[in-house]
Amino acid sequence: MKNLLTKEAKIGVVTLMSLLLLYIGVNYLKGINLFKPSNHYIVLFDNVKDVTISSPVLVDGFKVGLVREINYDYATNKKISIEVSLEDEMKINKGSYITIVKSMLGGAELHVHLNNHVDAYYESGDEIEGRLSVDMLTSVQENLLPQVESLLPKIDSILTGLQTLITHPALAQSLTNIQQTTSNLEKSTVHLNAVLSKDIPFIVTNLKTITTDFSEVTGTLKGLEIDETFQSIHATINNLKLTTERLNDPNNSMGLLLNDRQLYDNLNSTATNASALMFDLKKNPKRYVHFSVF
Repeated sequence: MKNLLTKEAKIGVVTLMSLLLLYIGVNYLKGINLFKPSNHYIVLFDNVKDVTISSPVLVDGFKVGLVREINYDYATNKKISIEVSLEDEMKINKGSYITIVKSMLGGAELHVHLNNHVDAYYESGDEIEGRLSVDMLTSVQENLLPQVESLLPKIDSILTGLQTLITHPALAQSLTNIQQTTSNLEKSTVHLNAVLSKDIPFIVTNLKTITTDFSEVTGTLKGLEIDETFQSIHATINNLKLTTERLNDPNNSMGLLLNDRQLYDNLNSTATNASALMFDLKKNPKRYVHFSVF
């Protein structure tokens, strides 16, 4: 049977198939799936630094596509167009925009900011607004560095003051005093520990003895008939009160003796007369005593 294809035809077919497989393989390595339907959009930027072919396109952190092509507008020398390929199910609302965000590991990502307030969507091939987001490094350069520069003179003054303070002799003297104080405190602590180790056991022993004695006294007090003792004291006080009342009562003998003014005056007069009589008796004994022999 005669071959339908010549040798040259077979070589051509193999070459075409190789080129096709190479094209498919290169796109696969780029992340482009030629057999999966997708929508293509054009995004214009003034600067596409760190954006490369196959850079991811994200919506709320979820990958929905990738960069397919990057083209420079040589006619105007102003805009750079990026063609993004998004999954066929991904619809972009009109009024949405795309920003370039630098990733922490290098490179850049395209973030889609959806306008969920409208129900109209871009068609495949439409142009979407592109915006440049301020990355962390740019923000630091624009906001933080000027503040740091303004603080440098103050920091220099502070460092100068600190150097003057550190080199001042008073600081060295203060450190020396602190060292001496610390040494004295250490010695005092050692002495206090020695005193405590010597006296505390003796004090504790005395406290135990006092506690034991107090416990014995308490037990003795518990054994006493406290109620009967208080009743006896109460009866004694009542008797003393009754005696005092009787002494103050002018209707009895003791009351009359203690409370009758006339009786007191008579007794006082009698004592005075007796004293005068005794004085006269000593002075003139012959007046009262007579001796007769015969």
